[in-house]
Amino acid sequence: MTMKKIMTLLAAVLVVTFSAKADHDQIINFNQLPQTAQTLLKQHFAGKVPLVVTMDWDDYTIVYDSGERVEFDKQGNWKEFDCRSSQVPSALIPEQIKMHVNATFPGTTIIDLDRSRRGYEVKLNNGLEVEYNRAFQVVDIDD
Repeated sequence: MTMKKIMTLLAAVLVVTFSAKADHDQIINFNQLPQTAQTLLKQHFAGKVPLVVTMDWDDYTIVYDSGERVEFDKQGNWKEFDCRSSQVPSALIPEQIKMHVNATFPGTTIIDLDRSRRGYEVKLNNGLEVEYNRAFQVVDIDD
């Protein structure tokens, strides 16, 4: 491992650690995540090394050494996949969103997928952000 990579990883750990303390997040072990979250991460992020796993009053956050960040609610249901250094694993993207993005924005990849009560927000590698309601209808597109 090069010195530059070591320094980058160290900086990332320090930033996450200090931000976790500022937000009242508690650093936990991977095996303290809900089983549902552990299963999803082992299946779809198997080759990645978690830098830090945190828990706060309403969610869990996992940051990987490769730059991905995954967020779960207290029950272990995914809330967000932030994969700006790669892409969201295809199997995790709802089929309706995958089909719409492939048809409307060919050649792009989904680098961020956020799920909330209102629906889904997708960020593409070309800079576009697409919002879908719970019925997977497009409600907004931002560039």
